[in-house]
Amino acid sequence: MHPDTEPHLTAPDTPSEWRERHLRRLLDSYRRCTGRELLPLNPSQALAPQLWAAPRVIVSHGTEADPVLNYGNLAALQRWQMPWQQLVSTPSRLTAEPLVREERAALLQRVTEHGYIDDYSGVRIAANGQRFRIRQAVVWNIVDDDGVYCGQAASFDQWDDLTANDA
Repeated sequence: MHPDTEPHLTAPDTPSEWRERHLRRLLDSYRRCTGRELLPLNPSQALAPQLWAAPRVIVSHGTEADPVLNYGNLAALQRWQMPWQQLVSTPSRLTAEPLVREERAALLQRVTEHGYIDDYSGVRIAANGQRFRIRQAVVWNIVDDDGVYCGQAASFDQWDDLTANDA
């Protein structure tokens, strides 16, 4: 079955002003941090459908004490094997195995201090237990036009599925 027709991998049901603003902040923050565009986009089209269909994982989390994922595109839902509602209610720390959560916390602290990193590699775990190593991920702070911190985002298009024997 094609991912676009699998009911658990569908886009959020309703368009959202918040989502469109959030995605604009996510893209603007990426550009400010890196000096590059995350994706080639058509400015005459809404952001949400373009990011939803992007050929790379794009995820973000909010500013809670235990940050919760607040966005993931189709590639993210496929990679983590989660429906939209589950993804956006998952603390982002739970996308990593327990043994690498300290490593993940150190990574996020590095991003907080420097604005972004573009060399992250690490092991993540999907909802079905499948482990995978992401490579060359970019992780950046999301800030609004006034410089107010709104969370963090990550994007990657390189990963390797791991077996039980892989470290």
